[in-house]
Amino acid sequence: MLSNAELFRGTPLLGQGINIMRIFNTQNVIVLGLIGFGGFLGFWTLLSVSGLIPSLFLPSPASVIERFVFLLSHRFAGGTLIDHLWASMLRFGGGFGLAVLIGVPLGLLMGWFRLLDDIVTPLFDAVRFIAPIAWVPFAALWFGTGIGGPIMIIFAGAFPPCLINAYRGAKFADPRLIEAAQMLGTPDRRMITEILLPSAVPSIIAGLRISAGLGWQSLVGAELIVASTGIGYMMVQGQGNVSTTTVMAGMIGIGFIGMVIDIALRRVEEAILRRRGLSV
Repeated sequence: MLSNAELFRGTPLLGQGINIMRIFNTQNVIVLGLIGFGGFLGFWTLLSVSGLIPSLFLPSPASVIERFVFLLSHRFAGGTLIDHLWASMLRFGGGFGLAVLIGVPLGLLMGWFRLLDDIVTPLFDAVRFIAPIAWVPFAALWFGTGIGGPIMIIFAGAFPPCLINAYRGAKFADPRLIEAAQMLGTPDRRMITEILLPSAVPSIIAGLRISAGLGWQSLVGAELIVASTGIGYMMVQGQGNVSTTTVMAGMIGIGFIGMVIDIALRRVEEAILRRRGLSV
């Protein structure tokens, strides 16, 4: 058998091996991702230059990128691409923030108070299956083209995952911790903030990623109808001007911002799990 000293000396080598494997796997993911992206662009280019689809309706990737760069510094439909993205992000921040502020605490409370769970669950289950875009007519009637309509629709899309994941996180809290806290006479407020909330954090963060994706998608749908600024509005104006490159440039902006939001939340999730020793 190896002595403790020998085991100790071997540990750095093991750690180096794990790091090397992690780097190798990361490089594989990047290479495969680039291959897939390159294949997609190649197929798109071939389809565009083949003439099977008129360039008016399917411009080449180069034309879309050129238009994207142009819109970064030139105004279209009342603003540059950055102006429209910023307006969309402000609406998203309002709706998503409201969903988090209401959904997470309510989910934790429902996970602890059975009476509240019984009261809210039937109504929530009935409402959460209504697509966010179905709220557009009400948003248009109540708020017109102001900021309230898109925020309402974003909230409708982002709220359910926040509540559900906070609720599930509270329900799956370690029962031994709950029993120990109850034996010590811990009040409900401290039980929720010091026992349920820390236990539910990984589930909450995972729910925020889902919520952010649904909220961002809901925002674009709302701006197509009930907004006078924003990336969705810019795309509608591009459609009206039969500018497919403008529409596709807007889609690139939507995808990029959505990817950034997801990566940021993923890094938060990984950091929290790493601190809890649940990931490496």
